[in-house]
Amino acid sequence: MKKVLILTGDASEALEVFYPLYRLREEGFEVKVATPSKKIIQTVVHDMEPSVMETYTEKLGYRLEADITLKDVNPEEFDALFIPGGRAPEYVRTYPKALEIVRHFFEKDKPVATLCHGPQLLVAAGVVQGRKVSAFFVLKPDIETAGGEYVDGVVVDKNLVSGRAWPDLPDIMREFVKLLRG
Repeated sequence: MKKVLILTGDASEALEVFYPLYRLREEGFEVKVATPSKKIIQTVVHDMEPSVMETYTEKLGYRLEADITLKDVNPEEFDALFIPGGRAPEYVRTYPKALEIVRHFFEKDKPVATLCHGPQLLVAAGVVQGRKVSAFFVLKPDIETAGGEYVDGVVVDKNLVSGRAWPDLPDIMREFVKLLRG
């Protein structure tokens, strides 16, 4: 049975954690959620409310118990990596171990999927150079500054599947599962 690591933390986008978690389990994969510390994380729900704000709003989402801490992750034990968005990537990228984990999956050409603000971890890990990457539109300058090509839509670039936000999840998961099945 293939093993997938979901790398996240507090303030991750609820749909971007739970949809892949359950979808991958439904496909028969073993899935572990890794966070900076072993705890129950608080997810959030972001949505656009143009009459209220020019950026997204945030509400509390569901809670989820982490399976493993970053320091206890041995990336060799996992076949693929999923990085949800939300605000979690902004602080998870400050942990050197998180960046080591991300680099491992790219060095070993293992499947990686991400969306929304998840590519902040890819940029911090230095793996965006020469890649086509999608993300929430505000990350376009980050991706381009890191040497990547921003794509406005779901894109598959070798081992990487990426998308803009949670509405892209069906297409992202379809492509990610294809990569996992080989």
